[in-house]
Amino acid sequence: MNKSRAALISVLSNLSLIILKVIASIMTGSISVLSEALHSAMDLLAALIALFSVKKAESPADKEHPFGHGKYENLSGLIEGSLILFAALMIVYEAVKKAITGPEIKQTEIAIAVMAFSAVVNLLVSSYLMRVARRTDSLALEADALHLRVDVYSSAGVLAGLVIIRQTGLDILDSIIAAIVAMLVLNEGIGITRKSIGGLLDRSLPEEELEIIKKTLEEYSHKIKDYHSLRSRKSGSERHLDLHITVCQNEKIATTHETMDQIERKLQSLLPNLKIIIHPEPCSHHSENCPAECYYKRSSETSAGKAQ
Repeated sequence: MNKSRAALISVLSNLSLIILKVIASIMTGSISVLSEALHSAMDLLAALIALFSVKKAESPADKEHPFGHGKYENLSGLIEGSLILFAALMIVYEAVKKAITGPEIKQTEIAIAVMAFSAVVNLLVSSYLMRVARRTDSLALEADALHLRVDVYSSAGVLAGLVIIRQTGLDILDSIIAAIVAMLVLNEGIGITRKSIGGLLDRSLPEEELEIIKKTLEEYSHKIKDYHSLRSRKSGSERHLDLHITVCQNEKIATTHETMDQIERKLQSLLPNLKIIIHPEPCSHHSENCPAECYYKRSSETSAGKAQ
């Protein structure tokens, strides 16, 4: 799936919804609808950042960036998270101000129609973005999809509140709903910011992925003595792994190289976008003193037995 195309769809959908929500908020005087318009404005800015970052992240490695440009996605996620936090504070400010001055909602049917349409559009777009994000392992698109998914919930909440206001005339509910939307937005922003910072600080791969790596290496215990100095990190959608393996000093370099190639191919089939560096080290035992459990000695004795 094309990440740039997905990001562009998000930009266009957000732009359309912002226009509708601003018009609806002006016509109705609803602060909850205005909060949704502000939320969508932050999503639009986030979508533009995501569009830029995925294009840059897909750029091949060059002389100045030998490890590629994957961290553009982490940086994008950090900026998006900060924007979400700012949007949450702005929504709270507007909600409190409206509660003090006294809200007066009119033409609620317009706001109800816009919120219903917004929820449906965001549900469709966010589901599409999340599918692309998972298949391409894109943090920027995942952040964008989560933005829109929260928009679905907040739009549904605003929609329900507007229906209640229409039936009861309790306009104060408008400010209360806006504050609830702000809490949802705040929680989303904190989560995305934390995840992005982890990537920028070269946090290790998730524990479940490390278990996959360790289990795979153990499957090659008949070809390597052990492994150590295992390090991992993630840069955008790229995973980076380096480790040392210990092999018998009598083993031919061609055999060792083939073993490393097999390990790389197996791990890359299990973890997408994985870049691996393996450093071989010779076993400290001399051949004549090699312990009975040595894989190389066992394979040599087996070959000699078959020859006899």
